[in-house]
Amino acid sequence: MTTTVNDRSERQLLQTITGMAASDGDGVRLTRVIGSPQLNMFDPFLLLDTFESDDPDYYIGGFPTHPHRGFETVTYLLNGRMRHKDSAGHEGVIEPGGVQWMTAGKGILHSEMPEQEDGLLKGFQLWVNLPAVAKMSEPKYQEFPPESTPLEQRDDGSLIRVISGVTNHGTEGPVFNEYTQPVYMDVQLPAGVEFNQLLPPEHNAFIYLVEGQLIVGDEATDKVNQQLSHNQLGLLSTGETVRVSAAEQGARFLSVAGKPLHEPVARGGPFVMNTKAEVMQAFQDFSSGNY
Repeated sequence: MTTTVNDRSERQLLQTITGMAASDGDGVRLTRVIGSPQLNMFDPFLLLDTFESDDPDYYIGGFPTHPHRGFETVTYLLNGRMRHKDSAGHEGVIEPGGVQWMTAGKGILHSEMPEQEDGLLKGFQLWVNLPAVAKMSEPKYQEFPPESTPLEQRDDGSLIRVISGVTNHGTEGPVFNEYTQPVYMDVQLPAGVEFNQLLPPEHNAFIYLVEGQLIVGDEATDKVNQQLSHNQLGLLSTGETVRVSAAEQGARFLSVAGKPLHEPVARGGPFVMNTKAEVMQAFQDFSSGNY
């Protein structure tokens, strides 16, 4: 069912996903939310990992040098610091509120290592697919420190950090992508406060609840009163707007949307292409040093 608000179709909660425990890199413990048996992908999103620990034994090994081809990786931190290096000579530190949006293109080797020996490390990595015409493009970065990812502060106490896309109040994120035209916002709501956001109707969209509890849709109408709890991901229906409100303890969540590519997907570890033959070529190129 689709309801309307101010003559705009409103997105509803289609499915709730709880991630599965996993590890990656050098034993880093994380939760895999997209890219799991429960949700293989949500076009154009291939993977969403969340990591949160104040035990260095769970994260200190980091993600040593590894290859990628054919998609983009998006690393966003809430707590801690992560240093990255790559085979093209890029190096930097991602800090809370900062983002690294890396286009792997035809191939890059990179590492992501904690820039800390204790304390809380908390953040997310999202994989965004590239269309066939861009899979063999030159690698590039869009990397922004926290002071360059605008934080919108509203009179109702809401805080919206904008990575990409534009809020209804006109705050625009620094990341641009012509293929998937992503919207990526980190939203904090006080108890009882509502958040409304226009989205391109053709985009696929999800919400990942970081803290608290969130009501999707109209709280006053039972059939559209749908709730998300801590660490749950909600897949949203199509529509022109998303409307959510925080329960009594408030809420913090990621609101993410992107234009689906509607292309075949072939995966092989760190490579995501359109055909199995292209994936095998990626492995061959990596093994032969032609990368």
